[in-house]
Amino acid sequence: MSTAILTGQPVPGSSLESDLRSLGFDVLHAADAADTEILLAAVPAQERVAVVDARFVGHPHALRLGLTDPRFPLAAVPGALTAQPAGRAALTRALARETAESGAAAHGGATTRAKSSVGDVDSLASLASLADRVVGALVADGDDVHRPELGSLVAEVPADPQTRNEARQAVAAVDDEAVRLKSAVKARDGFFTTFCISPYSRYIARWCARRGLTPNQVTTASLITALIAAGCAATGTRPGFVAAGVLLIASFVLDCTDGQLARYSLQYSTLGAWLDATFDRAKEYAYYAGLALGAARGGDDVWALALGAMILQTCRHVVDFSFNEANHDATANTSPTAALSGKLDSVGWTVWVRRMIVLPIGERWAMIAVLTAVTTPRITFYALLIGCAFAATYTTAGRVLRSLTRRAKRTDRAAQALSDLADNGPLVEALVPVLKGRGPHLAPLSAAGGAAAMVAGAWAFGPSWWVVLMAGLYVLLSTEAVSRPLKGALDWLVPPIFRAGEYLTVLVLAAESDVNGALPAAFGLVAAVAYHHYDTVYRIRGNAGAPPAWLARAIGGQDGRTLLVAVLAALLTAAQFTVALTALAVAVALVVLVESIRFWVSAHKGGAPAVHDEGEPA
Repeated sequence: MSTAILTGQPVPGSSLESDLRSLGFDVLHAADAADTEILLAAVPAQERVAVVDARFVGHPHALRLGLTDPRFPLAAVPGALTAQPAGRAALTRALARETAESGAAAHGGATTRAKSSVGDVDSLASLASLADRVVGALVADGDDVHRPELGSLVAEVPADPQTRNEARQAVAAVDDEAVRLKSAVKARDGFFTTFCISPYSRYIARWCARRGLTPNQVTTASLITALIAAGCAATGTRPGFVAAGVLLIASFVLDCTDGQLARYSLQYSTLGAWLDATFDRAKEYAYYAGLALGAARGGDDVWALALGAMILQTCRHVVDFSFNEANHDATANTSPTAALSGKLDSVGWTVWVRRMIVLPIGERWAMIAVLTAVTTPRITFYALLIGCAFAATYTTAGRVLRSLTRRAKRTDRAAQALSDLADNGPLVEALVPVLKGRGPHLAPLSAAGGAAAMVAGAWAFGPSWWVVLMAGLYVLLSTEAVSRPLKGALDWLVPPIFRAGEYLTVLVLAAESDVNGALPAAFGLVAAVAYHHYDTVYRIRGNAGAPPAWLARAIGGQDGRTLLVAVLAALLTAAQFTVALTALAVAVALVVLVESIRFWVSAHKGGAPAVHDEGEPA
């Protein structure tokens, strides 16, 4: 139970106390700052506490936004502030100072506080502003106090009956529930999601909230629906494909609903953000596998296309993550390209066109669902590969231009994030001291040269010792790429280049082995490794840092895995290579899943700060 301390004389007819109780607060009353300090000290340290002016007038949702959001240790709206356990020390310190200053002023004769009198307007006005004065003290101390965007919602502390009446009229003029429903929808989303899903999914979110369902439960329901859709696609029949398309759209509706439910009820959590992001990738890639299985039942082998689609989509995401991390806290973060983009955003229709051509998750899943229902898996994958390739070219070219024209100094934090995303193993770690500082440092060129040589060698020579030689060159060039901090204008390209090099090597060698089962095994291996890379991204986004160093060493890093796959391809027969890929996929999956689940569950139980991703549509 959270505790709210109402300061000042209760106002007859006010619904404030009942509003606070409806938000889960136990309500206490304090006459002044000294009483508030005493009550605050009595509240258990592990509970949320709020200080609210008894004269507060506003919408219940304004109080909800200001006092119940789990993402912020300290938050406030006019006339009310709250502190979670992480912010209690700062609140206690600021309130103690306010109490001392109020006491000194009273003893000095500057102010007289008559607790039982309602005629002294100056003293009541001073008392009414206690919450805001404490917020001012917190800000003066350098504490970060979150102030939610209220929009048309009302939150104020009237000083007299006339302004109170005006405030109540303003509250009555705005539909609190309509504002809450509107705010449940992500501010920036794709065209399909905005106009075809969100107009009704927000009402599903409200229905779920009123029945006590959590966002994590809805996220799980979305995953189950997508897995059933993949199972239907795997039947290889036209009714199965139609059902798969319908269920994929239903899964996406639930995927939108979980985020809207989180915003509607402010049920944010570290675990929830991870589940939402991870399950999105699991749903899509499981569906690719279902399509490939369904095509195989009809005599068409599209596993290479399915794996190619997964590789392309993962590399697109890594481009997004790397670019954003590289520029997360860059100084002088401007460029002519960014200025042009801003001008285009001022023209309404260009915004939607640009959001559609990058093929975000809504448009992508809608296309996959429709093509699954009316065409074949092969056509579906061809369209997906062409669309994603165009989108990747468009977004990457724009980001390259921004990087080349931007005068920005990148920080040590950004360089460390890119290094973590690179996923280097013990081989690169051992070679970095040898190559560090030798010759010019051209990280993207070195990474691209190594990846190109590796993939071309696998394509030209197939499973052979020549490929092992190419893998050795790949390791050396990977080492050169990361031998110095990744602070160059285009160094954010290094992680996605590494992803493409490793994943495509597995794809090409599996295809060149020309044996049944090799490509499905390669699909499983890339899926397991991609999970590890996504997990690294979500940890960095949650300010938890990269996975432990032992994990990268245990699964070899991108350099070690690439060399290992090349050696296995050269050393084993095609059938043995398939078994080896399968075993490697299982081993990597077990290690990364166990460690990942352990980390996120412990972070959730340990009270890690709640997060919610409002970034670009995936």
